[in-house]
Amino acid sequence: MAWFYLILAGLFEIGFTTCLKFSESFTRLIPTLGFIAFAALSFTSLSHSLNRIPLGTAYAVWTGIGAFGTALIGIAFFGESADLARIFFLLLLIISIIGLKLFTPY
Repeated sequence: MAWFYLILAGLFEIGFTTCLKFSESFTRLIPTLGFIAFAALSFTSLSHSLNRIPLGTAYAVWTGIGAFGTALIGIAFFGESADLARIFFLLLLIISIIGLKLFTPY
């Protein structure tokens, strides 16, 4: 169940970073409220995962999922670069997250 919470925390991180972009430095109400809600859900889920997963592993996986997903959002919706090198390193990030899952006791 801890890994479920950790993956959920990473997905909520994608939500709060996307809302952060749309909030325009917290000057738009709805995206700002979305940021607050997703951040609260993300940190709560991360906190639940820490009951079983080591802090360093949980933090690396949480930020990795968030970074990967946020980069995909940037490519899909904000016209950010999707060059071969960037895609390669994003895939490397996912491979690293999978490696942490495979080699973390629990």
